[in-house]
Amino acid sequence: MAPTIRPTFRRSLALLAGVALLANIGLTGTAEAQSAPAMNGPASVADLAQGLLDAVVNISTSQKIKGDEGAGPAPRAPDGSPFQEFFNDFFNKQQGGQGGNHNVSSLGSGFVIDPSGYIVTNNHVIEGADDIEVNFANGTKLKAKLIGTDTKTDLSVLKVEPRTPLTAVKFGDSSDMRIGDWVMAIGNPFGFGGSVTVGIISGRGRNINAGPYDNFIQTDAAINKGNSGGPLFNMKGEVIGINTAIISPSGGSIGIGFSVPSELAAGVVNQLREFGETRRGWLGVRIQPVTDDVADSLGLDSAKGALVAGVIKGGPVDNGSIKAGDVILKFDGKPVNEMRDLPRVVAESPVGKEVDVVVLRDGKEQTVKVTLGRLEDSDQAASNDADTSPDGVINPDPEENDDMDEPNLDQDQVQPAPDGKGQTDQQAPVPDAKTPKDVLGLSLSQLSPEIRKTFGIAESVDGVVVTEVAPGSAAAEKGLKAGDVIVEVAQEFMKSPDAVAAKVQSLKQEGRRNAQLMIASANGDLRFIAVPME
Repeated sequence: MAPTIRPTFRRSLALLAGVALLANIGLTGTAEAQSAPAMNGPASVADLAQGLLDAVVNISTSQKIKGDEGAGPAPRAPDGSPFQEFFNDFFNKQQGGQGGNHNVSSLGSGFVIDPSGYIVTNNHVIEGADDIEVNFANGTKLKAKLIGTDTKTDLSVLKVEPRTPLTAVKFGDSSDMRIGDWVMAIGNPFGFGGSVTVGIISGRGRNINAGPYDNFIQTDAAINKGNSGGPLFNMKGEVIGINTAIISPSGGSIGIGFSVPSELAAGVVNQLREFGETRRGWLGVRIQPVTDDVADSLGLDSAKGALVAGVIKGGPVDNGSIKAGDVILKFDGKPVNEMRDLPRVVAESPVGKEVDVVVLRDGKEQTVKVTLGRLEDSDQAASNDADTSPDGVINPDPEENDDMDEPNLDQDQVQPAPDGKGQTDQQAPVPDAKTPKDVLGLSLSQLSPEIRKTFGIAESVDGVVVTEVAPGSAAAEKGLKAGDVIVEVAQEFMKSPDAVAAKVQSLKQEGRRNAQLMIASANGDLRFIAVPME
């Protein structure tokens, strides 16, 4: 028996020693973990959430729908969104019985920003509502009045009349937030009020084509139907976003949510409180992106800024301070890295403010001063401008650069024919003063009454007309077609085919690879393209 027992005893001792060793390592590891600082996010957000829950409210609305209107408006995505099939407007719609008049109810979220009863939510939460009711964490229910709404940012401000001051939260600065920072969302997902979720900032400056000022914060904090209008907090308890949209094939959270940043929302909310409407700054220009080709043609070291394609007559910069062809690089000290940055920074600026605008003009940076108009007046200005297209574009002054090109010939002037005899343009088989010239794969001619009639070119359009485009040429690939008018080349006004050819040759000698062209359509709409010169 002994031989059998002794090995067993030894194995038992070895097992006990191993267990003791593992236990010692585990205890040591636990002690070290307890003494080390937390590196994986906050250990608990209970204290933070406890102080914020009372400021977050549930918003219920009702709308009377006639029987012939069906089930009422369905949840819809932001117009033009590339994710339209997945977007939802985040509030439950519960429809009454079919036939006859019935009520449609919906649920959303909001938060108190002033103890006197001002509440922020999304416009789509309350849009079209006949009745708005705010439900508080303590069970109190109050009727709400709509103070103002802004469809461009999907924000609304409500007002309730509380008997005692309410718990309120304040806006923080979303521009200080970084990707990876912890955030907390509180809202009313699927009707479950006071729901708290935690995540991080997954991205910043997201453009989801929901509106003209898209600059969304992306977060993986769980956001679902009913969270719309609710706050996104930083770890200081400040509101740095308003939860607005998600991407979800199923209707539930998949960790991709979007919030309107406080740096955009705070100004809108203040204006809605003060005026009941927004009063945005307005520059009065039409812009387009600066592509790599355009940047090269202008001598920019990178594709940045917003290219001015037109100026609205009667607008703030119709005095010539900003011109078609300028590239706006900075606005009021803020860099314009891409085209979509400009509308946002202009809109956030006060009406009537004088600002410095840095533009690239004629290859040099210049600073011009501009006094902003009001965006809400822009439609009226455009309608009063008889010389503009519907989108408010005007054509450059044809006399602006008289010294740069050949003089414009009178259409009734007799021109020498190849045989030396005088010949009017009415007698010529081709209604041009000069033989058409081929440049960059384009057949170019001067404008004449006959050519205007042939291509339907408006009298307000001036420049050099494209009569033919070589198939397969770089110009054809850029979308140029017969009837287009070259107004400028490299920011110089063109009056003749010879002037276009001379400018293109000059650009080649300077080592430019692309020629920037300002092109007018037949009705005067302007656009800029860069055509390769190889």
